[in-house]
Amino acid sequence: MERNLKNVLVISFGFLLLFTAYGGLQNLQSSLHSEEGLGVASLSVLYAALILSSMFLPPILIKKLGCKWTIAGSMCCYIAFSLGNFYASWYTLIPTSVILGLGGAPLWSAKCTYLTIAGNSYAEKAEKNGKDIINQYFGVFFLIFQSSGIWGNLISSLIFSQASTKVEISEENLACCGAYDCMTDTTNTTGPAEPSNSLIYTLLGIYTASGVLAVLLIAIFLDEIKSDQAETEKEILETPSFWSTFLATFQHLKDKRQCLLIPLTMYSGFEQGFLSGDYTKTYVTCALGIYYVGYVMICFSAVNSLCSLLFGKISQFTGRKLLFALATVTNTTCIIALLLWKPHPKQLAVFFIFPALWGLSDAIWQTQTNGLYGILFEKHKEAAFANYRLWESFGFVIAFGYSTKLQVYIKLYILLSVLALSMVTYGAVEYLEAKSSPGTPTATKTENVEPLTQEAHM
Repeated sequence: MERNLKNVLVISFGFLLLFTAYGGLQNLQSSLHSEEGLGVASLSVLYAALILSSMFLPPILIKKLGCKWTIAGSMCCYIAFSLGNFYASWYTLIPTSVILGLGGAPLWSAKCTYLTIAGNSYAEKAEKNGKDIINQYFGVFFLIFQSSGIWGNLISSLIFSQASTKVEISEENLACCGAYDCMTDTTNTTGPAEPSNSLIYTLLGIYTASGVLAVLLIAIFLDEIKSDQAETEKEILETPSFWSTFLATFQHLKDKRQCLLIPLTMYSGFEQGFLSGDYTKTYVTCALGIYYVGYVMICFSAVNSLCSLLFGKISQFTGRKLLFALATVTNTTCIIALLLWKPHPKQLAVFFIFPALWGLSDAIWQTQTNGLYGILFEKHKEAAFANYRLWESFGFVIAFGYSTKLQVYIKLYILLSVLALSMVTYGAVEYLEAKSSPGTPTATKTENVEPLTQEAHM
């Protein structure tokens, strides 16, 4: 096997193991640790730490440690979060959330840098186009990585389904599920019995072991960047200082189009935060039990992955406007339906329809917003992508931050309002673009997909 391809596979399977654990654990936070909103508070803190980390840690760590050991070290931050869940409290979960958030940005930046260096190195030897090889490497990576959402959730559901005692859900308890939830800590334990501590520890043990295996895989089998790649590495890692990057990020806000895209970018964080923080708790766990969370999120992950591939292919024919319209209609319909629907165990199929539709629209928000940034700000990509990470993470922080303070119907109205505002401001961006360059096609480019998916899977 060609050496660079071997390294791509090592990184891909390392991330698969790591995010099999983290993805499943993130979706369970609001249900496992509902007391005083500890679970969603930890996720809010996590994304706040990610914002800070994105601004200055990646270039420093990559220069000091190199890509390989930055990846391995950052993965240890994820393991710390798994360990913090064993004895979940404000004194264990919040600090480990900060640690994970700080490790998240260097992890993804080092991965992107490593694959780029490997792609350029092989292209030079094979006398091929560097961009083509890099895109192939990222394609292999995401083909393997995206399945982590399926395996992590499958493991949690299979383990929690082993609960020996299951109870009937009373109509009184069901009345506390859905949009007009009762906002009590006991909401998530109605339905089938809450899993025992032994089952929770078994799950956490598997997740922790998966993370440890990921670190060992990287440490043992991933090659360090060779000396003959030094020039390529130097070119990629010559990044501005913290303050210049920080200033460039906010100076980019002078561009009217960037300001208009803030609501759309934040909405991406809002809608993902709602699904993993609120839908899983007040609809699925409340009415069906915690072991259904994994199955429901498998449905979301599978549809999301397939639609991401599909929309990436057809966007050149449909243009981004039509796809954004489809996502808007789909999400709006889901939000209105969630406001009206009273979840009941007898309507099992409905619990899966919502995440499937949510996955379809999320695939559009991720791929098309990403492509839009790449097209609009081609000359200032670093500052533009920094803004993308900043505002999407800010959306996550807000969504998880108010999760325990507001009833679900209020959150749905907020979601609907932000979506409406996003489409108005997005329409203004398209108008400005059409006015300045009437001959520009609207089909979306896909070269920049890989750096931005970190926020969806962080």
